[in-house]
Order: sequence, then structure tokens, then C-alpha cells
Amino acid sequence: MRPTPRARGSGTVLLILATLIFVLFAWPLDAGLTARFGLNLSIGGVTPQVQLPDLVLPARLTITLFAVLAALLGGWQLLRGFRQASLALGVVILLFVLAFLTWATAGKSLNLTGMLQSSLLRAIPIVLGALSGILCERSGVINIAIEGMMLSGAFIGAFIGSAAHNSWVGMLAAILLGALLAAVHAVLSIKYKVDQIISGTVINIFAAGATSFLSSRILQEHQELNNPAIFPPIPIPGLAQVPLIGPVFFANTIIVYMTLALIVIIHVMLFYTRWGLRTRAVGEHPRAADTLGINVFRVRYINVILGGMVAGLGGAYFTLGSVGPFDELMTAGRGFIGLAAMIFGKWTPFGAFGSSLIFGFADSLQTKLQILGTPIPSEFLLMAPYLATILAVAGLVGRAVPPAADGQPYEREGEVRPRPRRKAATADPDPQPEQNS
Repeated sequence: MRPTPRARGSGTVLLILATLIFVLFAWPLDAGLTARFGLNLSIGGVTPQVQLPDLVLPARLTITLFAVLAALLGGWQLLRGFRQASLALGVVILLFVLAFLTWATAGKSLNLTGMLQSSLLRAIPIVLGALSGILCERSGVINIAIEGMMLSGAFIGAFIGSAAHNSWVGMLAAILLGALLAAVHAVLSIKYKVDQIISGTVINIFAAGATSFLSSRILQEHQELNNPAIFPPIPIPGLAQVPLIGPVFFANTIIVYMTLALIVIIHVMLFYTRWGLRTRAVGEHPRAADTLGINVFRVRYINVILGGMVAGLGGAYFTLGSVGPFDELMTAGRGFIGLAAMIFGKWTPFGAFGSSLIFGFADSLQTKLQILGTPIPSEFLLMAPYLATILAVAGLVGRAVPPAADGQPYEREGEVRPRPRRKAATADPDPQPEQNS
């Protein structure tokens, strides 16, 4: 099969990445350096029953093999072309990241299991933000207010959790506040047909200003109201002792487990239930759904409010599930990154989860590299999660197709403003009945 110009272009890109892997990471290293990766991790006093030996790799040889494999993929893409070119690109990018990680660990040691567990924890708020966006946009409502809902949830979760001395009450308050803000967004967008981007921006600005003001006026003066109890890790008996994956997935807090459960629940509800069929119908063709008797407005209200509840849970994770005290603007754009993960995952829960793990890994990577003392300036390391967001959206936004009615307000035919009547003197003597479009 003769490769297309696009295939030749992507093949050239893959060959350039292969060259960069060798020149940047393999060439500068000494031949005798090794990279040590730890595979064991104890969380909450739980230690895997089987202790795996550390993975010790010759750094320069390993990176060279990564470069050769990337070059082979690039050459095949250039000469023959892959049917799944995006998959080949993903593999080469993964090889580039692994080569970079091996270069950074050369002559040092890094706990790989700990990094994977950190990547999952840092991905949790992004996953919840993406799930919130999926619930809203699958029904045809754009919700960029997820950032504000998460920030408000983080504040109220810390405040109520501290005042009530109960983290569960704080988490419930965060979920309810997220639902309240989502209801405001739904009323503005669905009933009053305000531009959905403007409505979401207003909520984001309001949340940022209100939480900063209340934090400086209340939480800083009354420290006891900003000291909530953090949910402890709950190891699952048996599963937490599984080597490598046990400490990563089965020794976490209740919010992490709730997030993993929500991924499965929302996927099943969207694609295997009547509610999901109606939601997708409303998001794709609301007028056809209305013709079949589906209440478009009610479906959109329900989905937007459910999305707000999920975003509020994501906000509670920042305080009750992570650091505890609230800090101004502590969400740091994770709501917007969640929207990017939603697009990257093509509006599916499992796709959003996978893309969120990429962003979580980029966030965890910059922390680990600072600990390893790499010669990269810290400012560039802090850019890693946001750079990954830009690259993901810029590379896939043209191929990811949103719901057809996403962001479009819906008007029933009976609600359309009637045309003004003609005067009797100029009336048509034989008027034809108007037909609804």
C-alpha cells in the first residue's frame, strides 16, 4: 500500500522523535550508568505479600533500544503506513517518556510503584472534572464552570468538615454546593438561553472571588475552621497485597474508590440504559428526541445538576481527600484540564480516565524529577501537566467529534415567537396555512 502524504509526514515526525531520544538521552550518558526502579510500596501499613526485586536497567543501552524501536515504527509509517497511525504515535510518545525517565534516573533510584500511585491520585480530580463534563455535554450543555464548582467544593468541604468535625458531612456539603451552582448554570443556559460559555465564565469568576474573600476573612482568622480531617486510606483485604498494582489501586481513600466506581457506573448508564439513550439523543438531535416524547429540558437539567455534583466531589478531593486545609485557587486549573481530558477521551468515561492518567503522570513526573535533581529548571517542570494538555487538545481536537447539539440552546416549536400579523388592508385574500419547519 502506497503511503499518503499525511502518512509520510507523520512518519517523518516519528523518525525525528526517535532521533531526539538517542541524541538527547542516550548520547550524553556514560556506558556504565544504570537506572534502578523500585517495584514495592507500603501504604497504610500494608505491604505486598510478594516482594518484587528492583528493576535495574543499563541506562544508555535501554534508551538506545527505545530509539531503535521508535525509528522502526517511523520507518514503517514512512514507507508503508499504519492503519492506526495515532496508535503508532502514542507508542512513540510513550517510548520518548520512558527514555526521558530512564535518563533522569541514570545513576539514581526511583520507586516506580510510588510514581504510578502518585499519578493516579493526581489524576482523580481531573477524572471527576472530565466525568462532570461528559454528563453535561452528552446532553448538549457546555459546562466550563467545572473549575469554579470544584473550587467552591474544596472550600465548603474544608469549612463544613472542620465545623462539623466530620469529613463525610463536608463531602456532602461539597456535592450539594456543586449541584447548586450547576442548577444556576442550567437555569441560565436552558431556560433563559444565556450563552453557555458566558454563564460558565461568570460562575468561575464568582467562585474564585468568593472563595478568596471568605478564605481571607474567615479561614485565616479562625484556623480551626480550616483544619478538616482527611479521609484515611482503606486497603482492600487481599487485593492491596497484590504486587505492583495492589498499592496503586486498592489502598486508597474513599473518594478514589468512588471515582473508580463512577467511571463504570456512568459508562453503563450512558451506553446500556434508557436514561443514557435519552441523554445521547438529546445531545445529538434534541428536536427528534422531543418528537418521540422525551422531555429535552428535564434531561438537560438532570444531567447538568448531576455533573455539578460530580464536580463538587472533585473539589472535596482537594481538601478532604488530599491536603486538608483550603488554599486560595488550589484547584490550579484542574477543571479545565478535565475538559481537555474529556475531549481527549472522546466524551467517553473510560477514554477520559485514560487521558486523565496521562495528565496525572505528567503532574507526578515534574515532582519526581525535582526530587531526583535533574538539571531542568523547576519552572519548566511545573509546565509539564499544562503542556501535556495543550499537546493533547491540539493533536486530537480536530478528530474528536462532540455531540451534534453541544452548546446549542433548544426551543420547542410552540415557544417560537409568532410572526406579526398583517394589517387587514394588505392581507392576502387567500392566505396559505403556515407550515412548521
